[in-house]
Amino acid sequence: MNETSPRTGGCQCGAVRFAVSGPLGQASICHCRMCQKAFGSFYAPLVSITEKKLTWTRGAPAYFQSSNHVRRGFCETCGTPLTYEAPDGIALAIGAFDAPETIVPTVQFGLEAKIPFVDRLHCLPGMTSLDDPESADFLKSLVSYQHPDHDTRDWPPADEAPKPSAKETK
Repeated sequence: MNETSPRTGGCQCGAVRFAVSGPLGQASICHCRMCQKAFGSFYAPLVSITEKKLTWTRGAPAYFQSSNHVRRGFCETCGTPLTYEAPDGIALAIGAFDAPETIVPTVQFGLEAKIPFVDRLHCLPGMTSLDDPESADFLKSLVSYQHPDHDTRDWPPADEAPKPSAKETK
C-alpha cells in the first residue's frame, strides 16, 4: 500500500468509519489486562497515529475512560474496539482497518499479563472455516450483515432493512 494513500477502516456494523493519511506509527501488541478486557481477547493489536492524520468519515466513537490516563473509543452500536487514547497519542485497533494484514506488529507490551498459551497458538491444528464438517452447512447458509472492508456511500444499503440489535431480540 502506498504511504500517501489513506488507509481506511471502521467498526463491524459500519456506523463508524475512519481514514488515516500518511505513514502509520509503531504497530504493537499489548498484553496488559486492561487491553485484554477492552478487546475481549488475549491481547490488543494497535498501531499509533497522530491526531492530525485521523479523520472520522462516518459517525464517531463513543468513549470509556479505562484509567486516569487512557480513554478507549468504540462503536456505540456494535461494540467494536477502535481507539486507545493516552497523553502521548492515539492508537487504532489494527483489526478495524480494511486491510489489517498490511500492518505488521513490531513490538509487544504488557508482557507481565501475557497469557502463557499465546506463544503456542501457532502449534494448534488449523483448518479453513468450511473444512469443519460440523459447521460447513451452517456457514454456507450464513448471510453477513457486517460492513464490507471498503468505504461505502451509505450503510446499511437502502434495500436492506436494519437488523435487530441484541437488546431488541431479548
